[in-house]
Amino acid sequence: MSPIILSALKNSILITGLVMIMMLLIEYINIHTSGNSFRKLKDSSIKQIFIATLLGIIPGCVGGFAVVSLYTHRILSFGALVAMMIATTGDEAFFMLALIPKTAIILFIALFATAIIVGIVVDKFVKKEVAPFNSNHYQVHADCCSSHNHKKNSIFHNKIGSNLKNISKERALIILGILLFIAAIVMGLLEHDHTIQEQALHTHQGHSHATFDVFSERWVNLFFAGLSVVILLLTLKSNDHFIKEHLWNHVIRKHLKSIFLWTFGVLLVINFGMQFLHLEEWIAQNMYVMILLAVLVGLIPESGPHMVFITLFSTGIIPFSVLFASSIVQDGHAALPLLAESKRSFFKAKAINMAVGLIMGVTLHLFGL
Repeated sequence: MSPIILSALKNSILITGLVMIMMLLIEYINIHTSGNSFRKLKDSSIKQIFIATLLGIIPGCVGGFAVVSLYTHRILSFGALVAMMIATTGDEAFFMLALIPKTAIILFIALFATAIIVGIVVDKFVKKEVAPFNSNHYQVHADCCSSHNHKKNSIFHNKIGSNLKNISKERALIILGILLFIAAIVMGLLEHDHTIQEQALHTHQGHSHATFDVFSERWVNLFFAGLSVVILLLTLKSNDHFIKEHLWNHVIRKHLKSIFLWTFGVLLVINFGMQFLHLEEWIAQNMYVMILLAVLVGLIPESGPHMVFITLFSTGIIPFSVLFASSIVQDGHAALPLLAESKRSFFKAKAINMAVGLIMGVTLHLFGL
């Protein structure tokens, strides 16, 4: 097998595994905790923006869906909606935490601050948007985002012995997958070959990483191996409904295949492009075009295409300014339900975010970031 294909395959398996572990964890936390009432937020625009931004920064779809629901029910302002769409990076947040954890934390903080400022400005100067309301047209991801159909702690009520004695196919496959992933990480089978990608990264940064770095690949992988053990224990204790409906149907079946295929495809294209097409040279000479392209791709209300810019940044081909511009505009599929409720609100919010993304991307690039 070609070294490029093998490297892309190993990295795709590792990244997909890390992303799935984080998504499973979010699902556990989300279902285990009860939702809070946001009715008291209606009297404070600042509080609305802050809460919406806080929900938006949560990896995955949960926070974004909640904000869209609160907006369509006229509880949150349009500025709060815009703030959420700036702060959220959807499922790509998991991807960044797995691939570039140190940069991801910095990025999330920068997005949070930008979202708060833009949200306040929007509510102050932009004409108030009349939010739609149709209780029969849109429901917030009820199984994903609410635990009203389950008693608190009920998902962990079962005993491990009883679950294993009458183990379901879904539980067995999840357990097997987690065990294989832990073994592969501990044995170092999925770590980078430190060839094409690392050379590009070192060229871009101008120096190599220190031997001991809590954000180095090995330490990050071991952290996720420990987190995988926690997920394994929770999987052993959870009831069958949660395993089948939430972990299997909502996380594994819905996300696993698409995440792997997008990751593998993007890595193949980039690795071949770097080796044979001198991709990094063209991008370096057309950085403003890349910023514009990142913003335009960010308009797509779906997860997947935006992973290209995360991967390009991780290999050192594009600077932080392009990644930041992309992250401001894109929101995965968190705001997709808004398109069904109010196309006017969706496109107006996207237009504002596009302008902010272009301004911030160009500004950071001019400052050499």
